[in-house]
Amino acid sequence: MAFVTRLQSFVRTAWPWVRIPFWIGVGLFFGFLLPYTLVLNKRVQDRFNDLVFAVPTRVFARPLQLEAGEPMTPAALELELTFAGYSDDGKGELPGRWGKHGVRYTISSRGYAGPDGGELPKRIVVTMGRGVVASVLDAGSGKPLKEAHLDPARIATVYGAQQEERRIVHLADVPPLLVSGLQAVEDRDFKHHIGIDFTAILRAAFANLRAGHTVQGGSTLTQQLVRNLFLDRNQNFTRKFNEAILSLLIEAHYPKSRILEAYINEVFLGQQGSQAVHGFAAAAEFYFGRRLEELRPQEIALLVGMVKGPSYYDPRRYPEHALARRNLVLEQFAKTGLMTAAQAKAAEAAPLGIADNAQLPHNRFPAFMDLVRRQIRADFDDDTLRAGNLSIFTTLDPAAQLYAEKAVTDAVKSLGKRGNAVQAAGVVTDAHTGSVLAVIGSKTPGDPGFNRAMDAQRPVGSTIKPFVYLVALTDPAHWNLGTLLDDSPVSMRQPDGSMWEPHNDDNQSHGMLPMVDALAHSWNLATIHLGLEVGLPRIQAFLESFGFKDINPSPSLLIGAQDMAPLQLAQLYEYLASDGHALPLLAVRGVVDGNGRTIKRYEVQEGPGEYQPAVRLITWAMQQVAVFGTAHSIGDSGLAWLNAAGKTGTSNDTRDSWFAGFTGDRLAVFWMGRDDNKPTGLFGATGGLRIWRNLFARLPTRPLSAEPGPGLEMTWINPADGKRTDPQCNGARQLPVVAGSLPPDTDSCFWQRVGNFFGVGDNNNSPARPAPTPTH
Repeated sequence: MAFVTRLQSFVRTAWPWVRIPFWIGVGLFFGFLLPYTLVLNKRVQDRFNDLVFAVPTRVFARPLQLEAGEPMTPAALELELTFAGYSDDGKGELPGRWGKHGVRYTISSRGYAGPDGGELPKRIVVTMGRGVVASVLDAGSGKPLKEAHLDPARIATVYGAQQEERRIVHLADVPPLLVSGLQAVEDRDFKHHIGIDFTAILRAAFANLRAGHTVQGGSTLTQQLVRNLFLDRNQNFTRKFNEAILSLLIEAHYPKSRILEAYINEVFLGQQGSQAVHGFAAAAEFYFGRRLEELRPQEIALLVGMVKGPSYYDPRRYPEHALARRNLVLEQFAKTGLMTAAQAKAAEAAPLGIADNAQLPHNRFPAFMDLVRRQIRADFDDDTLRAGNLSIFTTLDPAAQLYAEKAVTDAVKSLGKRGNAVQAAGVVTDAHTGSVLAVIGSKTPGDPGFNRAMDAQRPVGSTIKPFVYLVALTDPAHWNLGTLLDDSPVSMRQPDGSMWEPHNDDNQSHGMLPMVDALAHSWNLATIHLGLEVGLPRIQAFLESFGFKDINPSPSLLIGAQDMAPLQLAQLYEYLASDGHALPLLAVRGVVDGNGRTIKRYEVQEGPGEYQPAVRLITWAMQQVAVFGTAHSIGDSGLAWLNAAGKTGTSNDTRDSWFAGFTGDRLAVFWMGRDDNKPTGLFGATGGLRIWRNLFARLPTRPLSAEPGPGLEMTWINPADGKRTDPQCNGARQLPVVAGSLPPDTDSCFWQRVGNFFGVGDNNNSPARPAPTPTH
């Protein structure tokens, strides 16, 4: 009772002094602090309840298939491994690492999930043979594997407004050492404080006062998370006040596990140019080229240590800082019982182990990405892609792309000063599926400007001729490769009254000659005569059947007066390379959402094929182009073993140089020219073909069969009339024809043989072969 009386007396005495501050405090609380706290509370709940981190849309190449007999070279395999972020540790013991011993490669794959399923991580031994994979074995059991795949390289990233790189992980999937070690180093009382650790603040203040400068911080993990999610980096009272209130609110609303998971996915851990690395999972890939769950203790310690200062402890820029910090963290791990002293000492002795080629994707192939965007535009608009959390799996072959870029660079460089004004473009595809393996939009690799492969409409020159001959050969009763064509001069009056008088590249006419020779040497006059006899409307309709519009209706179409982009010409030649299947060219395999579900798969349903006998005849004829025709430099350069089929092309005044050619499994089309459309002085054989040869000197591929193909038969033909003849007859040529298309009876050369017997007439019984003539 006495105490109450004394308290009342004190209040009556003190009240006049505290009355004003008291009411000011009440006013501040109800008028500012409470409403302000409620606003912050709403902000916290909205942010955390809808906490979906901005995961960018990722774009991947195709997975590398390793199978016995698959074309591959050691150089190409190592290029693929490097581009996919694999590191050479000499042993290949850890995921994402490989080692080489002679022609044997030990590779620890990382596994992947994609639109067609995927593959679990595995350790394999790949033995190389002569241009092919000799064997693929399981490294553990030594048993042969039918096939194995390496996880596809990431080739691009589609970001939203913030270029922040993340890979979201759940707390249950995070290595326990990281979870415990992070708390041991950054916030030992995390499980017990209320968002602010007053003991840690006093401890840090005392340590800093004793040192004379800042050596220790008192922020909790919750406060650090608040800075990343809500605040800027300014050091002032307002920010500190907001940080404290927000930390208390977060701790009041959410369990420690939710806060810790958010921190692990949000913390800033590095920068590459304009791309910020957020979260430990993204940092693991950025610095080590491996997944978070695959990291070793010393690597986890480095990432934990970098939380204090990602720039100062950047292991690439300041390895000595990073090493010292990592070892200090390992000591903390030992002191807190997370690892033994011996384990910590062994970890301290290990190098930093930063992967040289581990980095964020650079969007390295803008021309290919342009094609990807155009092909998925009907299903995914730009806003959907930028919203993120999608994985786009493409058909890009990193080795084909990089080798094609190198081929272009070398070809342009070989032109000397003339190459300064010349541009180039090209497309490489899978000959059997229509998958686009590489796109070159400029002579400068990575140039994000004008995409010439898709948008440069240029006259295709003589690369159109195989399709003129193809239409003719669909009627085997009238035409075969031995049919004589007229290569005499052409003079036609045009609609405007002027005369059209085309000529051959050598300014000569060659009389009557077999169809195969006319194509091999690319004689314009013979092609025009043939096209006019076949009928322009039929040839025009055939080209339009591929979806092309504005096909030139005049006779100049027959010798290449038709504008196309390299991608369009590749679409035409894909028909030949795929044995008469009109396959669309696809750059995307499928799209997967953030939960690993395939939401779109892009597939081609191959039909039965059409005009296949004619296609096979044209393919064989184009192989002769590479033997003794305008592309004979293929054989001269040591690539004769490919049995490649192809065709050169040159537009008027050597403004455009083209070559389109295919092997047993790869098709490539290249163009060289000037953006200002001035003459280059390059023929198809000295421009586009040069790039093609450069590419296939490196690119693993299968040879094209030299056999004429099913449905055809090799027959001796008299080039004088295109009919069957005996092989002993003068000038007889062995050529493929559609089986059963020629009468079984043969032209007899009995009197010719009699004359030869008595020494009368030409005794040259060997088949005639035109001499190589490098025209266009």
